[in-house]
Amino acid sequence: MNFLAHIYLSGDDQELQIGNFIADSVKGKKYLHYPERIQDGIKLHRQIDSYTDHHPIVRQSISRLFPVYGHYSGVIVDIFYDHFLASLWQDYTTIPLDEYIATFYSLLQSHYEILPTRIQNFMPYMLSDNWLLSYARIDGIERILFQMDQRRTKHKSNMHLAVKELKEYYEDFKSEFRLFFIDLQLFTTEKIKTLA
Repeated sequence: MNFLAHIYLSGDDQELQIGNFIADSVKGKKYLHYPERIQDGIKLHRQIDSYTDHHPIVRQSISRLFPVYGHYSGVIVDIFYDHFLASLWQDYTTIPLDEYIATFYSLLQSHYEILPTRIQNFMPYMLSDNWLLSYARIDGIERILFQMDQRRTKHKSNMHLAVKELKEYYEDFKSEFRLFFIDLQLFTTEKIKTLA
């Protein structure tokens, strides 16, 4: 799962949201340098990623992309699933997406000093381009994939071209997301109980 899903799955707990959001930028045991509840968010993020990586529905989505995008297929599916969460947002909460995202951006800004350097560096772009809201649109997904392709792989992965498969198999990916997200929400709810 990508940024939006990790934030959403943290519920209303702000420190859990922060930890879950920054986790990819906190390597190894460096999470121990953060306040306890942010540590919990980082641990939750890692558990969500592990669960997602091994889920048969996610593997089905990945297999559709693998012949073209190889080991980048999992990253692409993470982005696709965030698209479906954003575009189907009203099915999961009564809080409007733009309002939810604005609240989270304010939370990030109020915790700026403790954010990893990598997050601090990309935050201005994230806010100015409103990455999280752009997930709801296919052109937004295309832009995000292009930026990731540029930053992570120096255009070797051609991730930005995966919008073709998103459009071609849109209903399949959407159906897989819906089914998987039911399981993921149940999994996360149980994990959060063990962290409390």
